[in-house]
Amino acid sequence: MVSLLAAAPLLAACGDGAVQVPAPKPDAATVKLCQGLQLPARLRGLKRRDTTPESPLTAAWGDPAIALRCGVPLPSTYRMDEQLMEVNGLKWHGYPHDRPITWTVLGRQAYVEVTIPPKYAPPGDTLIEIGQAVSATIPAKPENQI
Repeated sequence: MVSLLAAAPLLAACGDGAVQVPAPKPDAATVKLCQGLQLPARLRGLKRRDTTPESPLTAAWGDPAIALRCGVPLPSTYRMDEQLMEVNGLKWHGYPHDRPITWTVLGRQAYVEVTIPPKYAPPGDTLIEIGQAVSATIPAKPENQI
Protein backbone atom coordinates (compact mmCIF):
# COMPACT_ATOMS: atom_id res chain seq x y z
CA MET A 1 0.00 0.00 0.00
CA VAL A 2 1.09 3.55 -0.66
CA SER A 3 -0.21 6.87 0.49
CA LEU A 4 0.68 10.50 0.49
CA LEU A 5 -1.15 13.51 1.72
CA ALA A 6 -1.44 16.48 -0.58
CA ALA A 7 -2.09 19.09 2.06
CA ALA A 8 -1.56 19.11 5.80
CA PRO A 9 -4.97 20.61 6.62
CA LEU A 10 -6.49 17.44 5.18
CA LEU A 11 -5.11 15.45 8.10
CA ALA A 12 -8.12 15.33 10.34
CA ALA A 13 -7.50 12.65 12.93
CA CYS A 14 -5.70 12.51 16.24
CA GLY A 15 -4.52 9.58 18.30
CA ASP A 16 -4.93 6.05 16.99
CA GLY A 17 -8.02 6.62 14.79
CA ALA A 18 -7.99 6.64 11.01
CA VAL A 19 -6.29 9.57 9.30
CA GLN A 20 -8.19 11.35 6.56
CA VAL A 21 -6.04 11.10 3.42
CA PRO A 22 -7.68 11.85 0.06
CA ALA A 23 -7.14 8.99 -2.38
CA PRO A 24 -5.70 9.98 -5.76
CA LYS A 25 -7.40 8.81 -8.96
CA PRO A 26 -4.62 7.62 -11.29
CA ASP A 27 -4.95 5.47 -14.41
CA ALA A 28 -4.94 1.65 -14.17
CA ALA A 29 -1.23 1.27 -14.96
CA THR A 30 -0.29 3.69 -12.18
CA VAL A 31 -2.63 1.96 -9.71
CA LYS A 32 -0.85 -1.33 -10.45
CA LEU A 33 2.57 0.26 -9.78
CA CYS A 34 1.32 1.81 -6.54
CA GLN A 35 -0.22 -1.45 -5.33
CA GLY A 36 3.24 -3.03 -5.64
CA LEU A 37 4.79 -0.46 -3.31
CA GLN A 38 5.91 -2.22 -0.13
CA LEU A 39 5.66 0.34 2.64
CA PRO A 40 7.00 -0.28 6.14
CA ALA A 41 4.81 -1.10 9.15
CA ARG A 42 6.85 1.55 10.98
CA LEU A 43 8.28 4.76 9.56
CA ARG A 44 10.88 6.60 11.67
CA GLY A 45 9.78 4.24 14.46
CA LEU A 46 6.15 5.43 14.14
CA LYS A 47 3.34 2.88 13.94
CA ARG A 48 1.29 2.62 10.73
CA ARG A 49 -2.27 3.96 10.98
CA ASP A 50 -5.46 3.33 9.03
CA THR A 51 -6.53 5.91 6.47
CA THR A 52 -9.99 7.06 5.49
CA PRO A 53 -11.32 6.58 2.96
CA GLU A 54 -9.62 3.18 2.79
CA SER A 55 -7.41 2.98 -0.28
CA PRO A 56 -4.42 0.92 -1.40
CA LEU A 57 -2.97 4.24 -2.61
CA THR A 58 -2.70 5.89 0.82
CA ALA A 59 -0.85 5.30 4.09
CA ALA A 60 -0.09 7.15 7.32
CA TRP A 61 2.21 6.81 10.34
CA GLY A 62 2.35 8.51 13.75
CA ASP A 63 0.53 11.40 15.42
CA PRO A 64 0.55 13.95 13.96
CA ALA A 65 0.47 11.75 10.89
CA ILE A 66 3.06 11.51 8.19
CA ALA A 67 0.77 10.84 5.21
CA LEU A 68 1.58 9.26 1.87
CA ARG A 69 -0.29 9.06 -1.44
CA CYS A 70 0.78 7.16 -4.55
CA GLY A 71 -0.43 7.96 -8.03
CA VAL A 72 -0.75 11.71 -7.62
CA PRO A 73 -0.36 14.04 -10.62
CA LEU A 74 2.77 16.09 -11.23
CA PRO A 75 2.55 18.93 -8.67
CA SER A 76 1.26 22.17 -10.18
CA THR A 77 3.93 23.98 -8.13
CA TYR A 78 6.81 22.21 -9.92
CA ARG A 79 8.98 24.47 -12.12
CA MET A 80 11.41 23.04 -14.69
CA ASP A 81 14.20 25.34 -13.43
CA GLU A 82 13.85 24.60 -9.71
CA GLN A 83 16.48 22.93 -7.58
CA LEU A 84 15.14 19.56 -6.44
CA MET A 85 16.33 17.87 -3.25
CA GLU A 86 18.17 14.66 -4.11
CA VAL A 87 18.12 11.87 -1.53
CA ASN A 88 19.76 8.54 -2.38
CA GLY A 89 19.36 9.11 -6.12
CA LEU A 90 15.70 10.19 -5.97
CA LYS A 91 14.65 13.74 -6.78
CA TRP A 92 12.06 15.32 -4.48
CA HIS A 93 9.99 18.46 -5.06
CA GLY A 94 8.97 20.16 -1.82
CA TYR A 95 6.05 22.57 -1.39
CA PRO A 96 5.28 24.88 0.28
CA HIS A 97 8.65 26.09 1.41
CA ASP A 98 7.44 26.60 4.98
CA ARG A 99 5.93 23.87 7.21
CA PRO A 100 4.47 21.25 6.84
CA ILE A 101 6.02 20.35 3.53
CA THR A 102 4.59 17.93 0.99
CA TRP A 103 7.38 16.16 -0.88
CA THR A 104 6.77 14.48 -4.25
CA VAL A 105 9.30 12.11 -5.79
CA LEU A 106 9.73 12.93 -9.49
CA GLY A 107 11.28 10.97 -12.35
CA ARG A 108 9.40 7.72 -11.56
CA GLN A 109 6.59 6.05 -13.50
CA ALA A 110 4.25 6.88 -10.60
CA TYR A 111 4.50 10.01 -8.47
CA VAL A 112 4.55 9.41 -4.72
CA GLU A 113 3.93 12.26 -2.31
CA VAL A 114 4.49 12.44 1.42
CA THR A 115 3.44 15.20 3.80
CA ILE A 116 5.70 15.57 6.82
CA PRO A 117 4.52 17.60 9.83
CA PRO A 118 7.08 20.02 11.36
CA LYS A 119 7.48 17.71 14.38
CA TYR A 120 9.47 15.32 12.15
CA ALA A 121 11.89 17.87 10.65
CA PRO A 122 14.30 17.57 9.01
CA PRO A 123 12.65 15.39 6.33
CA GLY A 124 15.73 13.42 5.29
CA ASP A 125 15.15 10.26 7.36
CA THR A 126 11.53 10.01 6.23
CA LEU A 127 12.44 10.52 2.57
CA ILE A 128 15.21 7.92 2.83
CA GLU A 129 12.82 5.29 4.22
CA ILE A 130 10.04 6.03 1.71
CA GLY A 131 12.59 6.34 -1.08
CA GLN A 132 13.84 2.80 -0.47
CA ALA A 133 10.35 1.43 -1.16
CA VAL A 134 9.90 3.68 -4.20
CA SER A 135 13.29 2.74 -5.71
CA ALA A 136 12.61 -0.96 -5.19
CA THR A 137 9.18 -1.04 -6.85
CA ILE A 138 8.45 1.96 -9.09
CA PRO A 139 10.64 2.12 -12.21
CA ALA A 140 12.40 5.30 -13.22
CA LYS A 141 11.21 7.26 -16.24
CA PRO A 142 13.64 7.55 -19.15
CA GLU A 143 16.60 9.84 -18.40
CA ASN A 144 15.78 13.56 -18.17
CA GLN A 145 12.04 12.96 -17.85
CA ILE A 146 10.19 14.28 -14.83
